[in-house]
Amino acid sequence: MSSSILPPAGQNPGLKTQLNQFWHRVTNGLELNQLWTQFHTEARASYRLYQRDYGARARQETQPRGVFHTVLEFLWAILEKLSPARRVLLLFGILFLLLPGAGFSHTGKSGEVEVVEVSFHFYAGILFFIVLMLEVSDRVVMKRDLEIARDIQSWLLPSTPPPVPGMAIAFATRPANTVAGDYYDVFARPGTVPGETRFLLAVADVAGKSIPAALLMATFQASLKTLSAIPCSLAELVSGMNQYACNNSQGGLRFTTAFLGEFDPVGQTLTYINAGHNTPILRRSAGTVERLTIGGLPLGIRPGASYESGSVVLQKGDWLVIYTDGVVEAMNQRDEEYGEQRLLQVLNEGSASAPDEMLRRVMSNVDAFVGPTPQHDDITCLLVKVG
Repeated sequence: MSSSILPPAGQNPGLKTQLNQFWHRVTNGLELNQLWTQFHTEARASYRLYQRDYGARARQETQPRGVFHTVLEFLWAILEKLSPARRVLLLFGILFLLLPGAGFSHTGKSGEVEVVEVSFHFYAGILFFIVLMLEVSDRVVMKRDLEIARDIQSWLLPSTPPPVPGMAIAFATRPANTVAGDYYDVFARPGTVPGETRFLLAVADVAGKSIPAALLMATFQASLKTLSAIPCSLAELVSGMNQYACNNSQGGLRFTTAFLGEFDPVGQTLTYINAGHNTPILRRSAGTVERLTIGGLPLGIRPGASYESGSVVLQKGDWLVIYTDGVVEAMNQRDEEYGEQRLLQVLNEGSASAPDEMLRRVMSNVDAFVGPTPQHDDITCLLVKVG
């Protein structure tokens, strides 16, 4: 469906061009069906935002309420998102919108009676416009700050995987909002034997989303890089990470699930610890599937928690898939989850492909399953193929 604006026949062609340019500028070149899809997505996301606050109050009530009370509570959920001053402006605007027009008369100097009509709707529109402009200005400032935060976060995450002997690696992340609480990385670190080099594979997911999760993700990255520079076992590294996370988790509310694997290219051995994270998939070249479950609690829940490490020997043709819950818990319009089985099916069908191609397959398959449903969680996937 075309999104151009065509004036009536015989109208100035220059005006037609100007109208089309104006419409293109307003819509960013989107077609009408794309605009409707965007509106539908944003409307659902906004409804869930307001419903969250209303639903919390509704669950605290012991008696069911009528339709009027439900509508009133939902309107309060909207009003509470505004500052008190803007609530007053909005309420006056609604009041003016409901009031009928008024008029009064007076006698002029010539002796004629003059009638003056007052339309409260006009003043309602002015108040609505003021509230809109104030909200837009806040959004512009917040969007600018979020874009800066996104740029800083992108500096913390690797853009391309480093060369690792015996491994081909691909990774991708897609935040649910502008910034994410997911973390991934692959980097070299010193082993416990002098002169030995090992490679750390890390995927983590901070509880929550947006700015709070992104800030904790940055502290996770900093502590991991700092502690990894010290020669120590993987269990000691994770214990140090847990201690640091406990100091910044608000009593365990902001915990972090993580999978950390240390690869020894000489022995083709992967030592790993799963700290409450989604279980990575190890698909052997023969087609059998193993789960890497050994580890302990998520980081930041209990100081002094112990962590057990597991170990597997990797062989040529093996696939290792490490992901966050945003992949398998992606929802479609029927409230169905993508699930691990669909991920395994894509992995089995493309086992002969390279990691980059496999990653495209996985992300495309998730997108096709989800359709127009808004993404509700950060999505991160790290794929490793043993060469």
